[in-house]
Amino acid sequence: MSKVIPLANTQNGVISVTKLEKPYGDDSKPVVSIGISLNGDVDNPDWKAHIPLENVEELCKAVQEVANS
Repeated sequence: MSKVIPLANTQNGVISVTKLEKPYGDDSKPVVSIGISLNGDVDNPDWKAHIPLENVEELCKAVQEVANS
């Protein structure tokens, strides 16, 4: 599953969020990949981060807490 969100304050930028089942090979665990593309190219983001599924809930809470402070 993937989701693409328009990146605020850019003409074509997007944030892409994708679940990767085996990002580093057969022995790796699933991650959520968050990519930022300034030109809208979701397949070649300018920046990306891989978040282990075990950390997603806590990360979302932290992002909300920081955004609302």
